[in-house]
Amino acid sequence: MYQYQLHQQISFPILKHKIDVAGKDNLFYSRFLANSSEISDLYYSLYKNHPKGSEAFTELLETITSAYALRSEALKQKDEEKEEMENWFLTNQLAGMSLYVDRFCGDLKSLNSKLDYFKKLGVNFLHLMPLFESPEGESDGGYAVSNFRKVDPRFGNLADLQSVQEKMSLEGMFLMFDIVLNHTSFRHEWAERAKKGEKKYQDFFYMYDDRSLPNWFDETMPEIFPETAPGSFTYVPECNKWVMSVFHNYQWDLNYSNPDVFVTMIDTIFFYANLGVDILRIDAPAFIWKQLGTSCQNLPEAHTLLRLIKQCVQVAAPGVALLGEAIVAPKEIMKYFGTDRYLAKECDFAYNATQMALQWDALATGDTRVMLAAQQEILQKPYGCSWITYTRCHDDIGLGYDDSMIAAAGFNAYDHRRYLKEYYSGALQNSPASGALFSVNPKTQDARISGSLASLCGLEKAIRKNDLAQIEISIQKISLMQAQSFFIGGLPIIFYGDELGYTNDYSYLSDPGKSYDNRWMHRPMIDWEKEKKIDSPETVESKVFNVTKRMIEIRKKIIAFGDYKNLTWLTPYNIHVAGFIRSFGEQKIYCLFNYSDKASYITWYAFKNHGAKSNKLYDHWTGITHTVGGDHEYLIIPPYGFSIMEVV
Repeated sequence: MYQYQLHQQISFPILKHKIDVAGKDNLFYSRFLANSSEISDLYYSLYKNHPKGSEAFTELLETITSAYALRSEALKQKDEEKEEMENWFLTNQLAGMSLYVDRFCGDLKSLNSKLDYFKKLGVNFLHLMPLFESPEGESDGGYAVSNFRKVDPRFGNLADLQSVQEKMSLEGMFLMFDIVLNHTSFRHEWAERAKKGEKKYQDFFYMYDDRSLPNWFDETMPEIFPETAPGSFTYVPECNKWVMSVFHNYQWDLNYSNPDVFVTMIDTIFFYANLGVDILRIDAPAFIWKQLGTSCQNLPEAHTLLRLIKQCVQVAAPGVALLGEAIVAPKEIMKYFGTDRYLAKECDFAYNATQMALQWDALATGDTRVMLAAQQEILQKPYGCSWITYTRCHDDIGLGYDDSMIAAAGFNAYDHRRYLKEYYSGALQNSPASGALFSVNPKTQDARISGSLASLCGLEKAIRKNDLAQIEISIQKISLMQAQSFFIGGLPIIFYGDELGYTNDYSYLSDPGKSYDNRWMHRPMIDWEKEKKIDSPETVESKVFNVTKRMIEIRKKIIAFGDYKNLTWLTPYNIHVAGFIRSFGEQKIYCLFNYSDKASYITWYAFKNHGAKSNKLYDHWTGITHTVGGDHEYLIIPPYGFSIMEVV
């Protein structure tokens, strides 16, 4: 819709930056005009009553235009190629890895030399964990940023990062890194200037003269880290004020009710976009808007902010996709894809944290009924958006799926979660898992789980006992967990070390900056001598690496594993087995996963029930072609085994 005043406002930065609206920049200009009404509506729904609202909106239009003007021709060309593909990130051709650069290989220059390793595995997408400057010992793994535009010297410098991006791009690889929107380090320049009494920067944070308002907030705000960082406010002696610090006392929450904060941070987003990032991971988006009398999580205004960010990015850098790192209840996760008129117009990706946790549930219990009870919610994801699928990441494993899902499977929710915590923390007698409880709430006994994929699957204990049979079972469990996350739909991301079967790394206990946080046990230091073992077939490293490599190869070979809203859950008539169909056109793939320590029998009726038109099924994993038998006959899946069967 044509809006004279708004389009006049846009014309000023367009002229200033000499945008060729009728020539090479026509697509940008068209996007800007097409999105301008939405940008204006979303912005003013948040800031229409703010005294700086109009002034900051003018700055926002300038920021969008400047970002495009500064974008390299190579990135603009890449934007056009992605737009021609339409939803480029839904393809089955992507397979990712998440890693800490320093713990993986030392620094960014060394990472450049490791790209052949990823190519060998089949990984063509890297999530580099926080790279920007943060204080040693008070960094929260890099999520307490003290300078959003300076690479931490531990990793190198901005030129090194650009070199990695350029080489990855030449190799046909894609890059993701983080923007920490919710907070800064208390060592950030803005925080330091706030401490000195500068009003402009005190207004960048939630700062109060006394405890009156903080106490009111605390009445309804849950504690995030009750063990290590109780409460949500920290006293600042330098200026005699209290500041909101939801996560740790050294992480100060940014105040997005101030439009200057929004414009400043959208400029930071464009800075990252112009470094060549393909997906930008927005850390902790559930927390970015605060309001008295609420939990200050998942508020409608947080979604408005994300939609506004999406519209702005779509104009200046349309090839950049957004990932909202919202690890919240299933119903809340869905909202981060957008709702109503903004359906599929908010975040392009979210973590399928529910499915991840449900796989750990099934592995501990040997029962898939809780997993199946949750799928109706997960299937509500709109077309055009996708999941990040994973079995483990840098964070803890939460058990945040709904009690109703547990009850639907016939279990008592409290007892069920207690069993899972005891199983994975090793408190349960005869449990093969080696993990630990993280962030135990002494009031509610809520807790999350730390531990590497391999250790939680029993490999650590099996190696310690030199039990060869249990080592093989553990490798089968690792394979099962990875297989379901690889084939269920979305962009699969391996956490570094999992492709080699790394067990818990307890060296963090001797580091004062990490010893209080047991999540560091599953963030290993990579030993590159260990990597050489992948060429020795009898080693654990070789077995796990080659299993992972084969999964990636199978995924890339079959177009049905792209995320085209093409998943149908099966009724396998066996509580130990999870199964679904992935389809594309005439292609139909049956995926079955046995979470039992015994062989499971699946009636052939389960396949006929979903219209298998052939009596032949080829298993891409085992290489066996099965003949579909009578309803009284069975497919047999070995303990912790799986099948990836195509109708032929």
